[in-house]
Amino acid sequence: MKAISCVVLFLLVTLGNGVSAQNGSYSEKYGSTLNIGLGIGGYSGYYGYVGKSVPVFNLNYEFDVAPQFTLAPSVTFYTYRDRDYRETVIPLAVKGTYYFDRLLNANSRWDFYLAGSLGFALTTSSWDNGYNGDRSYYQDGSNLFLDAHIGTEYHISKTIGIFLDISTGVSTIGLAIH
Repeated sequence: MKAISCVVLFLLVTLGNGVSAQNGSYSEKYGSTLNIGLGIGGYSGYYGYVGKSVPVFNLNYEFDVAPQFTLAPSVTFYTYRDRDYRETVIPLAVKGTYYFDRLLNANSRWDFYLAGSLGFALTTSSWDNGYNGDRSYYQDGSNLFLDAHIGTEYHISKTIGIFLDISTGVSTIGLAIH
């Protein structure tokens, strides 16, 4: 999955430098953006509780802090069930993002960024009644986490974009609403 995501990102960067803006240019203001993403996670960081890949939902809202820099409060959600065990994890974080559009000389339809997320995960675990096995088996995740991100967004219009975010936690693809 990560190898495919890296190839897609490389192609987007390559194509993005050669594509001209259509129907005018877009503002270089990055904040005031609601990002809704879906991904797959399970092996590392705060997703390490499960030990396998599961669908993950992510929501964050970016606001401008400085030129080409945003902060985004973020909430992620996943739930997992395996025979007698059920777990729900809700990571809460702040994602700091720096945009490299000017450095890469990208046209106005593309955004390219590096980011980091710092947060903690709220978890609930439960075992079915009558389970007599090892109740500590799934208790391996850390509540605190730090993730690194690299990503891109393509602006379909002034108000809608699609993004790919490759992360050490969960890589997501989604919709950006400006």
